[in-house]
Amino acid sequence: MPETLANSNFTKLDIGRKLQGMKTKIEKIKEIVEKELSCSAHNLDHVMRVHSLCIYLSEHEENVDLDVLIPAALLHDVARVIESQDKIGEIDHAVLGGKMAEKILINLDYEEEKIEEIKHCIITHRYRSGHEPKTIEAKILFDADKLDAIGAIGIARTFMMAGQFGQCISKNKPLNEYMDINTSENGRLKDVSKHTPFIEYEVKLKKIPEKLYTQMGRKIGNNRLKIMDDFFTRLELEIAGKE
Repeated sequence: MPETLANSNFTKLDIGRKLQGMKTKIEKIKEIVEKELSCSAHNLDHVMRVHSLCIYLSEHEENVDLDVLIPAALLHDVARVIESQDKIGEIDHAVLGGKMAEKILINLDYEEEKIEEIKHCIITHRYRSGHEPKTIEAKILFDADKLDAIGAIGIARTFMMAGQFGQCISKNKPLNEYMDINTSENGRLKDVSKHTPFIEYEVKLKKIPEKLYTQMGRKIGNNRLKIMDDFFTRLELEIAGKE
């Protein structure tokens, strides 16, 4: 039976020991992911923040399999650069990431059952997707990834993306008109350069807390959203030349 985490039986020390036992595979996965990721807002720093959030959220849930959750956290954005380079919006980095992760995990001698569970976490972690997280590990990864998109760190990442893709700071089209023109059937943006931080905030970021699965994730999300709400309210005033 896989070793899992339950609030009544495991402590932070137990988690630390478990992670230590996974150290060799974790380091190999990190090396692979670092080579694959070069885009500024989805680099290894983001991956490791999600990794840390996954561990924190797992402390507040029962029966979490770290042998599934940790590799999934490290590999969840492995195809993100490939998606970013796709100019027609057909590539879904979550789906492609699942396929890439499978090859990596096979080479690291993961069991087939674990690989399938890890792939499920990766495929279902994306916000703009019809894939629903079914397992506690998938739900934790979804929450951790979304939490890193809001709050102070979320503001920083949003504007890193804006700079990377040459986006405008202010709104440049009515929201409905923009969504009809610039999104594909799978929810991918057709042209990231036409996106803006305000649009990202309106269509995704402000809705994140209500979409989260874990109780602790929602608590953190609501706290982080307050920071983001205040920022975008103030930014809109300043863009309009108001106080």
